[in-house]
Amino acid sequence: MTVTAARRAWLTDLPVLLVAVVWGSSYLAAKGVTTSQTVLAVLVLRFAVVLPVLVATGWRKLRALSGAQIRGAGVLGLILAAIFLLETYGVVHTSATNAGLIISLTMIFTPLAESRLRGTRLPRSFVAAAGLSVAGVLLLTQGAGFSEPSLGDLLMLGAAVARTVHVLAMSRMRSVQGADAMSLTTVQLGGSVLVFALLCAAPGMGATPWAAAADFGPADWAWLLYLSVFCTLFAFFVQMWAVRRTSPSRVSLLLGTEPVWAAVAGIALAGDRPGWLGLVGVVLILAGTAWGRTAADPGPGAAQQRRPAAVASEEEPDGTHPGLEPAGRS
Repeated sequence: MTVTAARRAWLTDLPVLLVAVVWGSSYLAAKGVTTSQTVLAVLVLRFAVVLPVLVATGWRKLRALSGAQIRGAGVLGLILAAIFLLETYGVVHTSATNAGLIISLTMIFTPLAESRLRGTRLPRSFVAAAGLSVAGVLLLTQGAGFSEPSLGDLLMLGAAVARTVHVLAMSRMRSVQGADAMSLTTVQLGGSVLVFALLCAAPGMGATPWAAAADFGPADWAWLLYLSVFCTLFAFFVQMWAVRRTSPSRVSLLLGTEPVWAAVAGIALAGDRPGWLGLVGVVLILAGTAWGRTAADPGPGAAQQRRPAAVASEEEPDGTHPGLEPAGRS
């Protein structure tokens, strides 16, 4: 690779890495604005900001979706709604650091599940890099005082499984193959918001969106806008831009640094103290991600072969985190 080509690659990588940073901090942001009584209200408000922008930006392609594509995106939207609910309720009941670390297991669950479904073997280098990252996650959680799973930890684990189901469903549903990524995401988010609104209308489900909004202070609005603008819109458009300039595997591996940034946000802003085991975990996660990134061949043929293992792809713009994080990030 020439110096010019390497520079261009890093110019593409840096915005993707910034997405990983904002996603890592999103768990702290979600904790800052959400309580157990306002989960549904916050989800409705968050995507009420996002949806009009997506609709206005992609209106022409949105209208071009077929009925089958809309129905398929609607089914994916139900899975996405489950991801958001599990993540947001989970982050309320656990630490921001634990949330970011546990949800990162999606990067391991997805290629493992896909390889089992296809009856194929993953590249040894990818498996080794993933194993190193998992070891880092384990050390980091232990260093942060993780001893036994809380309700929030179990909900985040469920969210990681749901994210894997979402990625696999999106890659295997024939009805959505070839559809515009932005249009699919818009329909999915619209379906998710409808689910949240219906749940809000049920008795005993917590505060309504307008009641929660009336109680918000400046800090609450700042966190909400951060989740909407940076963790959702910015992340989505960067992924769409980057995946056309590099391989989906490369994007996925860069986004795999998210748990490190979650730990950094927890340490710097929430006062978490991971200890020396946690610091070793950070090093292992970074080393594993860098190794996997080097092992991923950026050539178009290799990118196509590794496509099922990617957490974030052109067909899976969420990452989605629910990229969006999917669009499923908290």
